[in-house]
Amino acid sequence: MLTSNSAWSARLSVQNTARRTAALINALSAPEAQAGARTAEAPAATEATEAAEATSSPYATSTTAGATADALAVADVLRAYGEPDPLAISAEDIAEMREAADALREVFAAGSAGAAAAVLNALLQRTTGTLRLTSHSDGSPWHPHLDSHDDAPWGEWLLASSCLALTVLVWDRQCPPGGVCASPSCRAVFVTLNSGPARRYCSRRCATRERVAAHRRARG
Repeated sequence: MLTSNSAWSARLSVQNTARRTAALINALSAPEAQAGARTAEAPAATEATEAAEATSSPYATSTTAGATADALAVADVLRAYGEPDPLAISAEDIAEMREAADALREVFAAGSAGAAAAVLNALLQRTTGTLRLTSHSDGSPWHPHLDSHDDAPWGEWLLASSCLALTVLVWDRQCPPGGVCASPSCRAVFVTLNSGPARRYCSRRCATRERVAAHRRARG
């Protein structure tokens, strides 16, 4: 069983933070990205994405109902990745998080380490603060932050924490940190942490659907 510190360390790991980033991008994206987000690496993220599909109406923040649904979907993802309640997420927070998610999607869409690094360098220079260590007033093990303070707005936190994790992944692996699902009906982002053939789909479901569609087209 994990000790308290080791459980916190797992939650705050670079890999887990990157997966959380992908799950939040998908929850804040168009419906097809939500529908396709099924990551084998993070069962918690899958549950959160399913909840997002059930409750969220992306890009509907012009109405109170839409903003509330988006906030519920994002809160589900945050809880799945260990954020404690209460989670107060406003319509303004959702708008800022969506802007951050759109910027971060470009990192996943990069076709090479160099392209991913260029996007991250621009984001780091333009949007993040000074690197610092925090323990959240002894509420967690010491870990790095790039946002301005521990109570920074959700959008600032998402962009800063994601940039930090994705930067370390590019540094460590010398390749893009993930990709965008090749299924035209999906376009969810995913994190790639294993070596091997380049991954094209966010999930087995998308890969199977595209294979079946290709087979049907070949048969005429």
